[in-house]
Amino acid sequence: MRSEQVTPERWALALAYFKARAVAELHPGRWVLGADTLVHCDGRILGKPRDEDDAREMLILQAEAPADVITGLCLLCHAENQQRVAAYGSTRVWMRADKDVREEYLRSGDWAGKAGAYGIQTVGDRLVDRIEGSFTNVMGLPLELLSRLLADLDGRISGVVARTESAARRTPGGAGG
Repeated sequence: MRSEQVTPERWALALAYFKARAVAELHPGRWVLGADTLVHCDGRILGKPRDEDDAREMLILQAEAPADVITGLCLLCHAENQQRVAAYGSTRVWMRADKDVREEYLRSGDWAGKAGAYGIQTVGDRLVDRIEGSFTNVMGLPLELLSRLLADLDGRISGVVARTESAARRTPGGAGG
């Protein structure tokens, strides 16, 4: 299958799987979590920007059209009978089109290493107008989704589900959290 035929959701799931598999192979019999986030806007998949100009282009594109932040999660146990549970979360994000704020943010360098050229936990409502969906998904680890995946394992991972569910309850919802 050619890459242009793969949906952004499938890309996120594949990246999460490959991350989980790389670690799980080093720790047979243990459960490993892999996660990867990408941004899909106006038909383009936006990963991490190469440089400041690339980051600027990504932010301008997202100011012109809403973007979907997609995080793939994969829980994997590499053993004789490999087990895995995977899902993705998607959150719609509307960016502000304020050039001055955007340029100030770009000068900060905080865009480096972030899918779509921003981290919502640091830009808050300076760049982001609103979101529809999970705030923690935009941060890169959708806690609500992770809780559901752990619950799907039906007790095969002892003790972890309760701690994750507690963390999810403490996580603020909505934009600006």
